[in-house]
Parts: sequence; structure tokens; C-alpha cells
Amino acid sequence: MYIQSYNIQNSYLTCRLPEGTRNYTLVDKNKVDCFVSQKEAAIPYLTNILAYSNNEAEVVETLHIVNSMLDNGVKGIEKMYPVLSRFNNTTSPNIQTYLAGIYRKTQTPDAFGPLVKMLIQNSLHPQNANFDPNEEIGGAILSYISDRFRNQPQK
Repeated sequence: MYIQSYNIQNSYLTCRLPEGTRNYTLVDKNKVDCFVSQKEAAIPYLTNILAYSNNEAEVVETLHIVNSMLDNGVKGIEKMYPVLSRFNNTTSPNIQTYLAGIYRKTQTPDAFGPLVKMLIQNSLHPQNANFDPNEEIGGAILSYISDRFRNQPQK
């Protein structure tokens, strides 16, 4: 099934980034479901896309798939941090939002600093976007802090 989805990928609808009054990304649900159903077997293919793609829509779509895989309990996503970290310095609010959501769910320790850096850079250089990526970034930071204190014994 993995190879089959790779061969028919071109028949899927193209990812559409937020524009105009639409503040959300449009993705092909069938494509997302196809990759999510493949679970851990899809991770190498998605990792390859994230390692080499410079196309924002393709990266956002892939991050959306990874996020959906997390929602469906797919194991091993946290091991993707080295390739995900390639986008830690992005100024794209679309990529930042998905990246922060993934980091919030994986709680990868190395991602905390880049999240703080994103929040500070966005505060210093506000972007003209259809939505505020700082909401997701700030939520991810709070989740890290909350989980850290939740796991500490009370003194």
C-alpha cells in the first residue's frame, strides 16, 4: 500500500495555504488518511520530503500529515526532530504553526529553545498573516512548562 500511494500521489488535490479571508490550510483528506493509515511505515517517506523540500505548500502538507499521525497515536514521530529542526528558523507562519503543534505533542526537549526563539522573533518582527502563529507557539511553550512542573514532586 505504501508504494501504491506513492505512485498515485499526483492524483491527490494540491495543498492550498491560507489566503484572503481563509485562515486555514486546505489539504486532501484522502491523502492524509492514506499516510496516517500506513502508520510508522510512512515515516521514512515523510522524513525524506521534509529533508529536501523547499516548497512551502509541500512542507505544510507534510507537517499536517505528521500532526495527524500524532493525533492517531503513531509511534516514532519524536525521532523526526533532526529533520523537523531544519525549519526552526523559518519565518513562515504556516510552517511555524504546524511545527509548534508537533513539538507540543512530542515534547522533544531540544525543541523548547527554538519555540522561544520563534516567539521572540515574531514579536520583534510581526508578520502579515491571516492568523497569529504565536498562539500555537505560545501554547506549545506553556505545554512544555506545564508538563515539566506536572512531573516534578511537590516540595
